[in-house]
Amino acid sequence: MNPHHDPTQPGQRPHPPTQARARHRRATLLAAAVDLLTQGGFAAVTHRAVAHHANLPLAATTYYFTSRDQLLAEAFAQLVETELTTTRTWITDHGLTALTDQIATADRTRQLGLWELYVHAGRDPVLQQIARRWTDGCIRLIADTLHLPETDTRVRLLYTTLSTLWLEQVVEQRPLDEARTLLTLAVKTAENALPPP
Repeated sequence: MNPHHDPTQPGQRPHPPTQARARHRRATLLAAAVDLLTQGGFAAVTHRAVAHHANLPLAATTYYFTSRDQLLAEAFAQLVETELTTTRTWITDHGLTALTDQIATADRTRQLGLWELYVHAGRDPVLQQIARRWTDGCIRLIADTLHLPETDTRVRLLYTTLSTLWLEQVVEQRPLDEARTLLTLAVKTAENALPPP
């Protein structure tokens, strides 16, 4: 310990946070960014708003996230991973055709945040790579469920159908029965095209 260091004196830097405390603070800030993203969309995520939401000083936000772009990218990545995990669990428990029910009961503001960033990814190469993780993850889920390679055309076609129905439900809030019927038909079409075991 430095005997000449007095943290109460101006001009002297306090000891850096421990690794555990630093990880906790960073995780808290990132969770706050995800919350703001899902509550208010792209524009709601600023360094100041995240610091306030996390009950931490503004300096902590700018210390762990050097730019707003970095903050948004990491929040988007976390949201994508969370949604993929949730979707995989739902498919395992309820089946692929029940995904429309999962979409209908999911937090709509959270879903809107995900799709809003997905659209912004068209103008941002960093976000675009994260958006690809979402698409690739969904394709992998469908391929695993149908026991098909990810490159199979039926998998991609089914994902495209699912994405369209998902977006329509979240944005337009179309009748759930219509989406359920269309997804069931798409899944059956893909399954009927499979060769016999």
